[in-house]
Amino acid sequence: MLDLVGTLFRLGLAGVWLVSGWLKASDPNQTYIAVQAYDVLPGGLVSVTAAAMPFLELALGVLLVVGLGTRLTALLSVVVLLAFIAAVAQSWARGLSIDCGCFGGGGPVAEGDTRYPEEIARDIGFLVLAVWLAVRPRTRLALDGRFTRTAGAA
Repeated sequence: MLDLVGTLFRLGLAGVWLVSGWLKASDPNQTYIAVQAYDVLPGGLVSVTAAAMPFLELALGVLLVVGLGTRLTALLSVVVLLAFIAAVAQSWARGLSIDCGCFGGGGPVAEGDTRYPEEIARDIGFLVLAVWLAVRPRTRLALDGRFTRTAGAA
């Protein structure tokens, strides 16, 4: 039963990364605007981050779909999600009025149009999935373990 739960978590988190990465990759200018709106990175790093983020998310999604390196991919997902949560929280604490751009779009919004609590709660939910997979990466329909020999095989 735990393998089934893990499989659902792995595929669910994969879907999140694939959708998020695809939406960002399909509109790089908007992704740049979203990253810039957080006002925490120097100009040169905004471009690099905005260009790399969609492909990092797509890579995480693909690795999770096929179940290859699940624990490592989950740990990297934990790091990325903690960074996203921290970014949204600091924006909220600083009184910025931005949309997170988590699923495309993003950037400045009118005062009162922010959704920081919902964005943080959603990312915490995704974080729970990633932590589960980091602790218990064994899932069904995964390539993990398919390329290694078992102790008895020779």
